[in-house]
Amino acid sequence: MPARRWPETGVFYRALDREFPLIVRGEGCWLIDAEGRRYLDACGGAYVANLGHGVSAVADAVAEQIRTVAYVNGTAFTNAPAEELAAELRTLNPKGLDFAYFLSSGSEAVEAALKLARQHWVESAKPGKHKIIARTPGYHGNTLLALSASAREHYKKMFGPWLVPVTMIGAPYPYRRAPDSPEMTAQALEDAIIKEGAGTVAAFIAEPVGGSSTGASVPPKDYFKRVREICDRHEVLFVADEVLSGSGRTGKWAAIDHFGVQPDIMTLGKGLSGGYVPLSAVVATKKVLDPIARGSKAFKHAQTFSHSPAICAAGLAAVRHIKKEGLVQRCAKMGAVLHEKLAALLELPLVGDVRGLGLLAGVEFVADKTTKAPLPRAARFAETFVDEAQKAGLILWPNTGHADGENGDLVMIAPPFTITEAEIDELVARFKTAHKNTLEATHARR
Repeated sequence: MPARRWPETGVFYRALDREFPLIVRGEGCWLIDAEGRRYLDACGGAYVANLGHGVSAVADAVAEQIRTVAYVNGTAFTNAPAEELAAELRTLNPKGLDFAYFLSSGSEAVEAALKLARQHWVESAKPGKHKIIARTPGYHGNTLLALSASAREHYKKMFGPWLVPVTMIGAPYPYRRAPDSPEMTAQALEDAIIKEGAGTVAAFIAEPVGGSSTGASVPPKDYFKRVREICDRHEVLFVADEVLSGSGRTGKWAAIDHFGVQPDIMTLGKGLSGGYVPLSAVVATKKVLDPIARGSKAFKHAQTFSHSPAICAAGLAAVRHIKKEGLVQRCAKMGAVLHEKLAALLELPLVGDVRGLGLLAGVEFVADKTTKAPLPRAARFAETFVDEAQKAGLILWPNTGHADGENGDLVMIAPPFTITEAEIDELVARFKTAHKNTLEATHARR
C-alpha cells in the first residue's frame, strides 16, 4: 500500500495537507515503510519509543493478558497488572510518590493531576484554593484544563472561550534569560503566589526539564529546591509533569531526580509503556490522598479505561524490561555521547543553541547567533527542516513560538535508549543533510 493522503483515505489525519508514508515495521531505532525506506526514529515518535521498536517481551505480555482478561471496570475490580505495575513504580519514583492512578494519555494524566490537587484542598477544608500557576513557554496537554495550563497560544487561540484562567510565569530558559532573572531563580513563582493570594492557589505545575516548548532547556541546579521551599511555605502543591521527561528519558527515572526534590503529584506517560499501548499515570503521596480518604473517600475523576489490565500489562512489561536491560543507565551513558556529537551542529549556519539532558536534546535555530533574534515565523523553518529530515530518512520533532510566543524555531531529538554510537553518527550526518536542504529550500522561496 503506498503513502496515503486525505481525502483519498478514510482516516482523518491531524494534518490534512500532506502525504503520510505507510509504516509496516519497526526494528530498534528504525521504522520501515511499505516502499522499503528506512527512517531513523530520532524522536521516538513523540518521545515515546524509549525501549526501541519490536521488543517481543512487551508484545508477548500484552497478548497473554488479553487472552486472560483484557478489561475490567476499575471502579469494581482490581487486577494483577495494575497492582504489580504500581509496586514497580514505587521502586523507581521519587520517595513518597507511592500511589498510582493509571490512565491512557499524558493529557488525561495532567487533567486528573490538577483535579486531584483541587480536590485535595476542598477536602482539606480550604475550598478557596483553586488557582493553577504554570509556566511560559510550557506545554501540558490538549484536554481543556491541560491546555489552559499550557502556553501554546497557536493551540489555544481557537478554543479560548472554553479555557479557564491560569496564572503564567516565565519558565527557566538559560539560552534566553539572564541567570539572576526571576524566571531563573524561581522568584517569579513566589511573586505570582503573593499577587494571587496564597489562600487561592492550589498547585504549581512544571516540567522538570523542558519538553519541546523550551527545546529541552535545563533549569539551574537549585531552581526546584527553591520551588519546593516556596510551595511548602505557601501551602501550594507542586505537580511535576514527567509525561515527556520521565520514564528514564533524561538518564534518571524521573527528571526531577536530578534536582533532589520530591513533588506532591507527578504525571507519567509516553515512554511509560514504550509506545506499545496508550498508558499514563498520576502518582501521588499519601499526604495528598489522606484528606480524600477521610472525606468523600473517592477521587472525582473517572475514565473508562483507567487501571485496564491490558494497558497495565504493557507498562509492567516495559518497566521490567527497562530494569532488566539497565536502560536508564544506558540512556545516561548514550546521552553523554549524543550531546558530545551534537555539539558539532553549533558550527552550522542558523544553529544558535544545542542543549538537553540524557537522550533528550533541542536544537534552536536563530536568524542571528549574536543577538539570538528568531527567524521570521513566515519562513516556517522548523516545519521545513522536519520535512527535509524525513526525506533524508531522519524523524525529528519541530516546535515553534518559544522565543516570544509567536516566533522561534527548533527541533527535538529523543531517540530510543537502545541507540548505538554508530546510529548517533548517522543521526548527525542526516541532520546535516537536512540542514543543507532546508537552507536551499527556504532560500528558493524568498
